Amino acid sequence: MKKTILMTLLFLMSGLVSQAQNQFEQDGVAIPRSIEVQKKPLQLNGYGTRSKAWIDVYVQALYLSQLSQDASFILESEMDMAIRIEIISKLVTSHKLTKNMENGFEKSCGDNHAAMQPRIEMLKSMLADKIVEKDVFILAYNGLEQATFVYKNNELKGKIPGLDFKKALFGIWLAENPADKDLKEELLGKK
Repeated sequence: MKKTILMTLLFLMSGLVSQAQNQFEQDGVAIPRSIEVQKKPLQLNGYGTRSKAWIDVYVQALYLSQLSQDASFILESEMDMAIRIEIISKLVTSHKLTKNMENGFEKSCGDNHAAMQPRIEMLKSMLADKIVEKDVFILAYNGLEQATFVYKNNELKGKIPGLDFKKALFGIWLAENPADKDLKEELLGKK
């Protein structure tokens, strides 16, 4: 009898441990341990919450095909990678999101901002639909195609060419002067 109870408990506990390893939770958002983008598996590198003026606005996760805590390596790499953003505030609108991304691009691109502007406008047009709480965006770079694919709620909105664009986009959160230094550390798995 004791053996049966012990075996049952061990079985139940192993299921809980297995489930706990498949996802994490941040501010009510389930963050998958891995995702598949264009039939390619990517592993969770880190995640955190982006706050603006003491308001949590979205939960963001960085997925890589090769885990790394080196922001420069990630930005320069041609490996497949993705950023997953789940909106957690009703205050986020398409206009506010794209305006903040534009500010991030200015920091990330530096002197190259004007040359990057046409592709930034492409991204902004892909994010122009109404945004509501629980919307999920995936910004996925495909190294083979050297293009960033933009998804909203699993629907492909379009793709933007160029490794340089990927560097600028991911640089919003991972460059020397990121949008949020704490979030950068979390995405790199350092916090």
